[in-house]
Amino acid sequence: MKVYTKSGDGGTTSLVGGERVPKSDERVEAYGTVDELMAFTALLTDRMRHTEALAPAVGELEQILSRLMGVAALLATGKGAGEKVAPLGAEPVAWLEERIDAMQAQLPPITKFTLPGGDESVSLCHVCRTVCRRAERAALRAAALHKIPADVLAYLNRLSDYFYLLGRTTTARLNVEERLWIP
Repeated sequence: MKVYTKSGDGGTTSLVGGERVPKSDERVEAYGTVDELMAFTALLTDRMRHTEALAPAVGELEQILSRLMGVAALLATGKGAGEKVAPLGAEPVAWLEERIDAMQAQLPPITKFTLPGGDESVSLCHVCRTVCRRAERAALRAAALHKIPADVLAYLNRLSDYFYLLGRTTTARLNVEERLWIP
């Protein structure tokens, strides 16, 4: 199978189910931003894989990558898709909440905003967080016009919180200074 089909040369693409839509469709923007988030999450995973103190997060991030592929597929679902894409369900959101709570319990409370930086891995956590927030906004725009499962929106919302706490946890595990914004 060839990578290029030429069917998108006119500015359209196919959703799951075969429906053709403009490449500017809100669903395309949403799943494209999730795809970007997947690439940054993979980069973060690869960066953490080589640091023993960060190795515990690697399995979690690989699970998140798999879930994000499902999220992208759900965002890419159009007319005629039927049951071609499995629903996300509530469990992945609950799992993220458990991980967030566990990380937060290990960290000192703060009352200021966290500034990215201190280590490449910390910065990449924040890149993932901000791209995830953008993906969530794109998914919300798509949901205003198309049927998007509520658990997809909840997952993206929790995932950005996960990346924030992963950044704080990474800061602690690497014993680098947590930079707080003090205006």
